[in-house]
Amino acid sequence: MTPICRHCSKHNVTRPRGLCWVCYYTPGVRDLFPSTSKYARRGLGHDGKPSALPSPTDALPGTPEKIRVIAARLRDRQELHHPFNATWKE
Repeated sequence: MTPICRHCSKHNVTRPRGLCWVCYYTPGVRDLFPSTSKYARRGLGHDGKPSALPSPTDALPGTPEKIRVIAARLRDRQELHHPFNATWKE
């Protein structure tokens, strides 16, 4: 038995996410259905929405202070790294 589209329930599934061709390419419909692929990116920061850029930190990489900063950024759904974070370069 051929699977039926998860959105319109009229056509056979021909595209990813269990959608037919028409529904898959209709603006907004694809976003309503999560990817069913085992290779899809999942987790924080992979939802297609840009994260807030945090303020830079003076904590050096690998220090307990930097680990606390990264944990706080993760909790607040911010980008984990800022281009002006402190580095080991002199």
